[in-house]
Amino acid sequence: MPNPFMPNPYMPSPGSFPPPSRFDPSGGALAINPAWPEYVESLRHNLPPELGTTTDTIRHQGLALHVNAGACGVSPAQGQAYTLRITANGIDIQSATRAGVRYALETLAQWLATPNAGLPLGIVQDAPAFATRGVMLDVSRCRIPTMPEFARIIDQLAALKCNHLQLYTEHTFAYSFAESVWQGWSPITPTELSTIDTLCRARGIELAANQNCFGHLRNWLETPDFASLAETHGDWMFDLWPRSGPFSLCPTDSASIAFVRRLLQELTPNVRSPLLNIGCDETYDIAFGRSKAACAARGRATVFAEFVAAIAQEASALGKRSMFWADIALTHPQSLALLPKDMIALAWGYEPSSPFEDWGKSLASSGLEFWVCPGTSSWRSITGRTTERNGNIDAAVAAGLKHGATGVLICDWGDTGHWQQWPIAINAIAAGLGAAWTGRPVVAHDTQSLSRIIFGPSSPHLAQRLDALGDVDLSLREVCGPLSHPTRTRLLNQSALFIDLFKKPDEQTAIGDAAQWQTALEQLHAQKASLVAAAATNPLIAAEVAHTLNLTDFALRRAFTRRFPFDGATVDPSQWHAMKAEHRRLWRLRSRDGGLAQSCTFFDTVESHLTEASTHP
Repeated sequence: MPNPFMPNPYMPSPGSFPPPSRFDPSGGALAINPAWPEYVESLRHNLPPELGTTTDTIRHQGLALHVNAGACGVSPAQGQAYTLRITANGIDIQSATRAGVRYALETLAQWLATPNAGLPLGIVQDAPAFATRGVMLDVSRCRIPTMPEFARIIDQLAALKCNHLQLYTEHTFAYSFAESVWQGWSPITPTELSTIDTLCRARGIELAANQNCFGHLRNWLETPDFASLAETHGDWMFDLWPRSGPFSLCPTDSASIAFVRRLLQELTPNVRSPLLNIGCDETYDIAFGRSKAACAARGRATVFAEFVAAIAQEASALGKRSMFWADIALTHPQSLALLPKDMIALAWGYEPSSPFEDWGKSLASSGLEFWVCPGTSSWRSITGRTTERNGNIDAAVAAGLKHGATGVLICDWGDTGHWQQWPIAINAIAAGLGAAWTGRPVVAHDTQSLSRIIFGPSSPHLAQRLDALGDVDLSLREVCGPLSHPTRTRLLNQSALFIDLFKKPDEQTAIGDAAQWQTALEQLHAQKASLVAAAATNPLIAAEVAHTLNLTDFALRRAFTRRFPFDGATVDPSQWHAMKAEHRRLWRLRSRDGGLAQSCTFFDTVESHLTEASTHP
């Protein structure tokens, strides 16, 4: 297997992403058979079921696909390796598995779609750095894609050699006994989830069931039918922030595990993967309510681990292997020893400073299989946060390779209204999947190739332009930490322009001086024309980029006028109304109506501050 830390000594023809580990050119080019593009496209979507089962080789007009015998004993990553030979006589693909053949076809399809006189003669040798390269989409914080959009996303992920998908679920699966919880959310039905599973399998992607089974269940626990299961309906501390109301199940109530059993019995039959993400993250309210005495007697970490282990046992009875978010366990490492050894720990963190190195050491020594889970940095940002995204992904990938992580899961969340448009999200997802395949830093990859794959061959510069947009307020993020937390200098988990939108007219106006905000606004204006031009060939993407630019411009102008009101400059609330209307219009082109009303409540919060500003003496 090629060493993922070594630089790529040869660059294949433009248009390939993730880039192959190695390409040895022999000189010259092979004329493209007019039948190949259509045939390869059909193979990408429907790889013949007989290949690798009853048939080892398939040939078609100078294109040969081979699944070699002897895959047993090959590591999961090496089993996905492939060799792609382009000679004067045709194209030959070889791999130990169908998966490897599929990835070779993705590379070949990208080359065939690149305007060239022919294919370069030579040999590609390629293998992923990680056996599993997954994506997690948040379908609980407002946005749930439509079924046509799910199909399009799955095809897009497959082109990026993604082989795992999760749909983060709290209350947006249509459980038969919980209409009071999901009513109005346009939930994913059992039939739809089964269809998504089938779409994924056809494209070589494993769909894992996902249901948070411990914390993040406010939508359940605020309803009369399930309120009795809550740990507390009182006050508690979410890390450093005071909270009130229900959040987690009470881990010492036997009714809680019966409830989880009911959830999993309905959810898991719709997904064929043996993996199940049971969540269990951020359960900070434990010991603030009904489990207080048990936590005092046995320890908070023990009570947490015992309940997680009980959930895993329920999953095992249904034939599922549990995955869990490892933040609480890593905070209390002694709890790792209390968990079943067949669980998969998901080490998540979304900043360059996230201690993946320390987490990797702890999890490697625990004996648990683990994945590293960086984020897209797209949520609570509008534009994304490019520098933080790259540093976060690179730290996760490096630590994962060093300490033996078997997978990378790129997480795209939807906190505070899921305002990020799909071009922002998929640009970051693609960067993460590229790093997960190659094991190389994000900036080592060719953004033009990435852009062609996710935005189309006529948009080779859009990814680079979006990356630049994601750092338009970088200098402000470095000093605006107090907008979120009084003791921090650097802002975490959001962009400065985003959080400042939610401040009252005279709130925290000393944070980030007016000159810094003015500079960010000038940088945005300098980038606008090139971004609009880069997105122009796709009407939907062009509209989403334009909306992103308008929101960003408004946020920066308002931030400036809050800090420098002396020249009479103001922002027009009617512009905010228009952007809210455009948000609603664009939402319905990709996402279900359920969740849109909640997303718009965040627009209403900003509007209330704008109204306050207009009447402020």
